[in-house]
Amino acid sequence: MRLPLAMLEVFNAIAQNGSLKGAAQALGIKPSTVSHQLKSLEEQLGTALFVRTTRSVTLTDAGRALQSGAGAAFDLLGQAVNDAKEHGSSARGSLKLTLPEFVFHSFLADLLPSFQAAYPEIQLELSLTDAIVDIVADGLHGGLRLGGKIAQDMIAIRISDPQPLTVLGSKAYLAEHGVPEKPEDLLAHNCLHYRFQTSGRLAPWVFEVDGNTVEIDIKGGLILNTLPSQLQLMEQGMGLVLTFREYALMQCDLTKVQCLLEDYLKPTEPIYLFYPREYKNLQALRLFIDHIKAHRQLV
Repeated sequence: MRLPLAMLEVFNAIAQNGSLKGAAQALGIKPSTVSHQLKSLEEQLGTALFVRTTRSVTLTDAGRALQSGAGAAFDLLGQAVNDAKEHGSSARGSLKLTLPEFVFHSFLADLLPSFQAAYPEIQLELSLTDAIVDIVADGLHGGLRLGGKIAQDMIAIRISDPQPLTVLGSKAYLAEHGVPEKPEDLLAHNCLHYRFQTSGRLAPWVFEVDGNTVEIDIKGGLILNTLPSQLQLMEQGMGLVLTFREYALMQCDLTKVQCLLEDYLKPTEPIYLFYPREYKNLQALRLFIDHIKAHRQLV
């Protein structure tokens, strides 16, 4: 049997207000609707719930039995509705986001202390991964990604400038193997491949040469699927990497590495914060976005 929730709501309002007219006013509906819903409920249950006279409406034994359970249930439902409303509109609760590790280090980490200080009742949970995840299926509220990797059904807000790239090598490696002056020189070097965690494809090494896009078929004996591991091995002299410039220079010892071939590299797309449109009014998310915009001076 399906619960007649609309009828039970009317019943509960009558019991609380002591009259059909009072219930109608409390619910914002017509008295005739209240009378009809009560009649339908009594017919469905096969018993009278109220004794109605010209001066009063009193619960029957069956009505008192129903009220003892239904009243408490509607109180809980009302509290649940208020809790849901407060969670969506107040500066508290949880905010769960996914983002690549390079975005965390080069763009977000320095903003977190001021955000936590401003909104201590918001619990921010960050899932750091290079993989493209289904944020809805994983119970997340949103994420931060480069623009070209965001599903079209998401709301996306630009929160950074395009990200510059660089080829990076350790000075020890370059002293032994020479410094590449142009992209095709990379064919004589050991280059560290990066494999995308989601698609499984190897990241291409693409350059702009005399107005043309050129992909270099790099050679190398190592394939990795995280940026920190690439940078660590590069610093150990294992080979060259193509990576995000700002992130790499934050992670590496600048006295031991050298940036290369930057004149031949176009920046990537900007970083976007994205989320399902159902979360557009989630206050914790709005405050997080506004905090980023204020500190990055973006519009």
